[in-house]
Amino acid sequence: MPRISPPDPHILDRRRRIAGRIRDARLHANLTQQAIAERTGMDRSAYQEIEYGAVSPLLDSLLRIADAIGVDLADVVREPEPEGE
Repeated sequence: MPRISPPDPHILDRRRRIAGRIRDARLHANLTQQAIAERTGMDRSAYQEIEYGAVSPLLDSLLRIADAIGVDLADVVREPEPEGE
């Protein structure tokens, strides 16, 4: 079985930023982690790991989370434009 190397720091940083945007959107929608977990059909601890950036979620999970919060997936994963460009 092929061994998967851990993600490089740049990827981990981007994952954490996406996790932060998920958390911000959830809080803006005045929803709890438990509410999102229930709406998505996932375990609260599994959702929590995504929101903390501890795991790399599947696209299907990101789609369910965005729908549960009521935001576009693009708003969650879009990287801001670098300043000065």
